[in-house]
Amino acid sequence: MRELNIRDALREAIREELIADKRVFLMGEDIGAYGGSYAVTKGFLDEFGPDRIRDTPISEEVIVGAGIGAAMAGERPMVEIMTINFALLALDQIISNASKLHYMSGGQVKVPLVIRMASGAGSQLSAQHSHSLEGWFAHVPGLKVVVPSNPYDAKGLLKTAFRDDNPVIFIEHTAIYAMRGEVPEEEYSVPFGEARIAREGTDVTIVGYSGSVHQSLRAADMLAKEGINAEVIDLRTLRPLDIETVLDSVRKTNRCVVVEDSWRFGGFAAEIAAEVGELAFDFLDAPIARVAGADVPMPYNHDLEMAALPSEAQVVAAVKAML
Repeated sequence: MRELNIRDALREAIREELIADKRVFLMGEDIGAYGGSYAVTKGFLDEFGPDRIRDTPISEEVIVGAGIGAAMAGERPMVEIMTINFALLALDQIISNASKLHYMSGGQVKVPLVIRMASGAGSQLSAQHSHSLEGWFAHVPGLKVVVPSNPYDAKGLLKTAFRDDNPVIFIEHTAIYAMRGEVPEEEYSVPFGEARIAREGTDVTIVGYSGSVHQSLRAADMLAKEGINAEVIDLRTLRPLDIETVLDSVRKTNRCVVVEDSWRFGGFAAEIAAEVGELAFDFLDAPIARVAGADVPMPYNHDLEMAALPSEAQVVAAVKAML
């Protein structure tokens, strides 16, 4: 084991796949000479050359469309969209083509495409760069949606994404790129659809993904000082969704709080709450709570940005209300 941050864990996974499979190549804005907006692809252009590390025009629809075509032709491309907000420009390609071509061709066509994008707030990038739209993609059959929260999972889940024959939306939270953790030196992967128990507990289940896992863990530490033992679940992937791990936890703790950075109304937390309500209702001793972002475009001002995001204090308050 050695300690890496999330950025370096992602870079290592990509580099290993570029070396292992000549069909793998990268496309995106500023991923070559500049090294990527978040420095994940730094140095790759010099090592692998412009045929495999391709800087593209500023046109998300074209980037994703070209990636889909290459995947259909037998390549294994990874395309990078600078921020999840810009993926809206490529929604037609992602939803109308990437997610549907395998089904519409009767299984004859595969689209082994990885679409990497950065998500989340906390860096003062304002309303067009800072939102968390993971739940939008998770709504679509045919897409897999991956949301790592730590370096081990970032590398292991990305390795799995490269080897999947389906389009994978791989979402990285901008505020945790520098977060460090242990990563094995040997080859490994993390399967999709297997949530992680990030902290064991008995009194309440707190469910999070990506950046909200860390909010949940900090809230659990605060609750522990008051004698409340919280279990924290890291979903890892939104689609496929491992609801069984969540249900098993709720059957033990009898309470559930779901935390996400996105807006509360119509958010992915509502899907988790509905699943728990339908499948574990008899085990609940209190209504399911959701802690989510404020229903506003993300402000630029730092204090307002922090106010628009869910806080550890809000998670603690939601838990105490149940008890």
